[in-house]
Amino acid sequence: MKVSEADILIVPGYTNSGPDHWQSRWEAKLSTARRVEQAEWSKPVREDWVARVAEEVNASTKPVVLVGHSLGVPAIVHAIPEMKQRVAGAFLVAPPDVANPDIRPKHLMTFGPYPRLPLPFPSIMIASRNDPFGEYAHAEDIANAWGSFLIDAGESGHINAESGHGPWPEGTMVFAQFLGRL
Repeated sequence: MKVSEADILIVPGYTNSGPDHWQSRWEAKLSTARRVEQAEWSKPVREDWVARVAEEVNASTKPVVLVGHSLGVPAIVHAIPEMKQRVAGAFLVAPPDVANPDIRPKHLMTFGPYPRLPLPFPSIMIASRNDPFGEYAHAEDIANAWGSFLIDAGESGHINAESGHGPWPEGTMVFAQFLGRL
């Protein structure tokens, strides 16, 4: 699949993705990419976030490729039952452990637990060994449950601008390969 053949939906996490974040850079570079905007980025409400993801998928005119980071991952997965349009695949990065009682802020736990059914479309998950919001073993477990291909990003923090992943060329290459296989 080529970029021009898909609606690429960027689904940021808690507090949105700033201008230096790889998601913002991809949105600016990919001609068919658009961000799923949330009404409240700093006090996310699961039902609202899930509804917005489903709304954007359902408004798409081409097959959808979802690109989720952090809290965007559970928003995507919880929206699956509401999706009426074809989702070609999902690229899921740095999934937080939203069932962990130590997660901060606490209200992020409302996005858990994750569904454990296999995803109805191909997916890749990229997880770090030292992500402060989710242990690698947790990512491994949910990737296995969902049938996602898991990529070990080593010690990469939360895979965001703060951990040095603004341009993130490795992610761009993996995404291009994933898109080419859809």
